[in-house]
Amino acid sequence: MIDLEPVATPGAPLARRNPVAKLAAAMVFTIVLVATLDPVAPAIAIAVELAVLPLFGVRYRVLARRAWPLLAAAGGILVTLVLFAADRSGRVLVEAGPVVVTEGVLVTALGLVLRMLAVALPGIIVFATTDPTELADALIQNAKAPARFAIGALAAFRLVPLLEQEWRMISMARRARGVDAGRNPIAKLRLFASTAFTLLVGAIRRGTRLAVAMDARGFDAGTPRTVARRQRFTRADALLVVAAALLAVGALTTSIVLGTFRPLIG
Repeated sequence: MIDLEPVATPGAPLARRNPVAKLAAAMVFTIVLVATLDPVAPAIAIAVELAVLPLFGVRYRVLARRAWPLLAAAGGILVTLVLFAADRSGRVLVEAGPVVVTEGVLVTALGLVLRMLAVALPGIIVFATTDPTELADALIQNAKAPARFAIGALAAFRLVPLLEQEWRMISMARRARGVDAGRNPIAKLRLFASTAFTLLVGAIRRGTRLAVAMDARGFDAGTPRTVARRQRFTRADALLVVAAALLAVGALTTSIVLGTFRPLIG
C-alpha cells in the first residue's frame, strides 16, 4: 500500500497563505542563495527553513522519512566532490594514499551540498502545504497564468501519486514472470533502468492523452475562462514574500560580514 500519511497539518498559520504567495516566497528565498558558493549562507537558510516548519504545519518525522532520497543524493554528491574534485587548494586535512582531502575542497563540497538542500527545502514545504486545485486557481487568478498551463500542472500533481503504484505493479509483474535481479548489483541496475524506461513511456502516453482531452475541451482557445473558487492575495501574503526576501538577504549579508562570501560569478 502507498503511504498516505500527510506531510503537513492543514490549517497551520503559514499553510493557509495564498499558493502564489508561498511559491513566490520560495523562489525569492532560493534565488538569493544561488549567488554564493560558500557554506555559511545556505547553512543559515537551512536553519531558518527548519525553524519555520511548524508554522507551515510540516511534521519533522514525516518529512525526514519522505526526503531520504534527497539526503542520500546530498551525501553522494559530498563524497564524490571530496574524492574527485580537481581543486586541492588549502590545508591538507586527510591524506590516505590517493585520497587527499583539503580544506578548500571540503568547503566547496559543503557549500554545494548545503545550497542544494537550501534550494530544495522551500519547494518541498510549498508543495506539501498546498492543495493542487488551489494552486491552479491561484495561478490563473493571481499570477494571470494561462488556464492551459495551470490545469495541466494540476493534472500533473494529481497523477504523481500514481507513479509509485505503477512502479510497484511493473515490479510485481516482472517478478511473477521470473524476472528478478537477486543479489547481482549489475542486474539490479539494469532492471531499475528498464523499469524506469517503462514508467517514462507510460507517463508520456498519459500526458499525450491528457493534452488531447484538454484541447477537445477548449483549453487552447483564446476565450477567457471563469473560475468557481475565489483566491485572494492579501496583505499577509505580501508580507510572507517580503519576509522571505529579508531572510535571504540577511543570510547573504551574514556571509559577507564573516568574510566567507564566494560569488558564483566573478
